[in-house]
Amino acid sequence: MSATLLSAVLVFSQVCLAVALLLAVVRALYGPRAQDRVLGLDSAYVCAMLLLVVAGMYHGTVYQFEAALVIGTLGFVATTAMGKFLMRGEVIE
Repeated sequence: MSATLLSAVLVFSQVCLAVALLLAVVRALYGPRAQDRVLGLDSAYVCAMLLLVVAGMYHGTVYQFEAALVIGTLGFVATTAMGKFLMRGEVIE
């Protein structure tokens, strides 16, 4: 019973995260301002990272967790660089 319930919840979570990822990509593509596009990309990488974590839990492997850590690190650096570029007009001073 418990394993079946956990499996159903993980599948439901994957579907919800996939829909959220799709909506974030739409926001990143069709955002009216640059700030909306940065927010869409930020949300997209967080959803992709969480989708990998949930997939790792579902399959019972550790490789998805390592990929999620890499995505989280690169996404943080990219969001910081884009924010700095939007605020100052340059990334490296």
